[in-house]
Amino acid sequence: MKKELMQGNAAVARGAWEAGVKVATAYPGTPSSEILQDVASTYPEIYPEWAPNEKVAVEVAAGAALSGVRSMAAMKHVGLNVAADPFMTLAYTGVKGGMLVVVADDPNVHSSQNEQDSRNWARFAKVPMLEPSDGQECKDFAKIAFEISEKFDTPVMLRTETRVAHSDSPVVLGERKESTMTPGLDPKDTPKYVMVPAYVRVRRKFVEERMRKLEAYADKFKYNVMEINDTKIGVISSGVSYLYAKEAFPEWSYLKLGMVWPLPKKMIATFFKKVKKVIIVEELDPFLETEIKAMGYKVFHGKDVIPNMYELSPEIVERSLKGKAYKQPKIRVKPEDLPRRPPNLCAGCSHRPLFYALKKLGAYVFGDIGCYTLAAAPPLQALHACICMGASVGMAHGAMKALGSEGLGKVVAVIGDSTFLHGGVTPLMDVVYNKGNSTTIVLDNRITGMTGHQEHAGTGFTIRQEPTNMVDYEVLGKALGVKSIRKIDPYDIKGCMEIIKEEMAKNEPSMIICKDSPCMLLRRAKPLEKFKNPFYFINADKCRGCKMCLEINCPAISWRAGEGETKDGHKRKGTAYINRDQCVGCEVCVQVCKFEAIVPGQK
Repeated sequence: MKKELMQGNAAVARGAWEAGVKVATAYPGTPSSEILQDVASTYPEIYPEWAPNEKVAVEVAAGAALSGVRSMAAMKHVGLNVAADPFMTLAYTGVKGGMLVVVADDPNVHSSQNEQDSRNWARFAKVPMLEPSDGQECKDFAKIAFEISEKFDTPVMLRTETRVAHSDSPVVLGERKESTMTPGLDPKDTPKYVMVPAYVRVRRKFVEERMRKLEAYADKFKYNVMEINDTKIGVISSGVSYLYAKEAFPEWSYLKLGMVWPLPKKMIATFFKKVKKVIIVEELDPFLETEIKAMGYKVFHGKDVIPNMYELSPEIVERSLKGKAYKQPKIRVKPEDLPRRPPNLCAGCSHRPLFYALKKLGAYVFGDIGCYTLAAAPPLQALHACICMGASVGMAHGAMKALGSEGLGKVVAVIGDSTFLHGGVTPLMDVVYNKGNSTTIVLDNRITGMTGHQEHAGTGFTIRQEPTNMVDYEVLGKALGVKSIRKIDPYDIKGCMEIIKEEMAKNEPSMIICKDSPCMLLRRAKPLEKFKNPFYFINADKCRGCKMCLEINCPAISWRAGEGETKDGHKRKGTAYINRDQCVGCEVCVQVCKFEAIVPGQK
C-alpha cells in the first residue's frame, strides 16, 4: 500500500476523492482553505468551485447531492454560521447522493473573530458528526462519511480543528471508487425535498427515527475504540484532545470517540463498568461531559480542571489533571532581547494609505474581515469595529440612523472585495432601500487576500485559473440604487482624503471603489508597474527624525537611533531607514514626509 505524508486538509480532500465525490464547494477560511485548493489542484475528477459565501457553498453541494452524486462543502467554524439556514433544513430533507459538510474549528483563535465549538451544531441540527485526530483519520472519516450519509439519508459533518487540519502525518492511500448511484432528479421526491409545513411534519418524525438508528450505529462504529489498560482511570476523549491525553498519560484506559454525535451510549456504559474513575478531556465546550452527565454518570474530572478556552496540549492536560495550573514554559532568551514582530500589512499594500487617510480625517471606521483588520493596531489605529463578514456596511447604516445629521462626515464602512461579495451586497441594498446616507468603501485588491489568495467572482478567474466573468462593482452599486459612486487611487493620500470627505458629508448613500490596487503579492496583476521607482531611501542630510514616516507602519521602514544633524543644522536623535529589499516604491512614505527626505533610488 502506498503511504504519503499529508496535511490533514489534504487528507480530507483525498478521502473525498477516494469516495467518488464529483462536486466540491467552499468559501476560503483558515484553517479549512487548503481542502478545496487541494481538490482543485490534484483531483480532476472532482468539479471544484469557490462560492461567494458558505451558504451558497452548502446549497450548491446540496443540489448535487439531491441529484444523486456525492458532494462536499468545506468551511471554517464561523462559516457554518452563515451556512446554517440551508444546513439545518437539509437535516430534514436528507440527501440522495452522499453529502459531507466539513467544518474546521479554530481553538485559541489563531485567525478568527470568535472561538466556538461546532459540535453544538451537530446536536442542534440532529445530524451525525465525525472527528478525526490525525491525517489518516481525516482521509478515512471523510471516506466513510459518504457511506453513513447514504445509509441514513442525512448530511454528515466532519469536524477538524487547527492542529489536525494543518499537521502532517502518514496516510495510507487507496483508490477512487465511483458511486454506483445513477444521477438524476425525480419529481416524485417532491414531498421529501419541498419543506412546506405539511411535508415538514412528516420529515420531522423521520429525523427522530433516524437519530435512534444512528445511536445504535454509533455503538458499532469501528472508529469508536476502547483501549483498556490501567483500570483505575479511564479517559473519554476525541480528536486531537485524545492524542494530548494519550501522550501525557499512556498508561491509562481510553474510550476514543471517532463519532462525537450521536454518542455510543452502550459503549460508554461498558467503559464506565470497566474503569473506576472517568475523566473527560476535550477542547472548548464541555460537550461530551454535559451529555455523559445527562446520562446519569458521575465524571471524576472534566471542565472543573480542564480549561474551556483556547487550545489544549499534552502539558496543559498533564498539569490540569495533576492539580496544577498550567504555566508557560520558561524560555532561555529574554523577551526584551527579541525584536517585536506584530502582524502587519505588506510593504506597498494599498490598504495602508487608505487607512492613513481615514485616520487623518478622524473618521469612525466600521471595518470587516480581511487583511485590513490590521489597521486597528497602532500606529494606524484607523479601524474601530469588526464583527463578521459584511457587517461593516449594515453597522455604518445603523450608526447613521442613530446619529442622524450628527453622523455626517464622521462615519464610514470599509470592506474588502471578496467580503463585499460574501456578505456586503445585501446590507448595501438595505442602505439604499431604507433611505440611508452611509458611505461604503470597497477595497478592490482583486483577490481573497487574508486566507491565501483564493479567487472570487470579482477576480475574473475560477479556482482552476480559467478566465471567467468578473463582477463590476460600479455597475453592481448602480443596480442596487447607489447614485453617488466614486473611484479613488488609494496610493494618492490627498486625493483619497478629498473624495472620502465629500462622500461622508453627503446626505445619501454613497460608494467608493479603490481602483487599480491589486494585492502586492498577486503577481498576475503586476501591481509594481504603476510605481515610478523600484525603491526609495532616506536622505540623511534632510531627515529631521520626526518619525512621521513611521506612522504609516510600513515594514520596510525602521528607526536608527543616534545623535546627528541635518545639512542645515537641525539636531536629531535618530533617522528613519528604508530596507531596499522590502521597499516596492509605492511612494506612500514620500507623501507623508514633510521635509523631502525620502528620495528615489536608482532604477
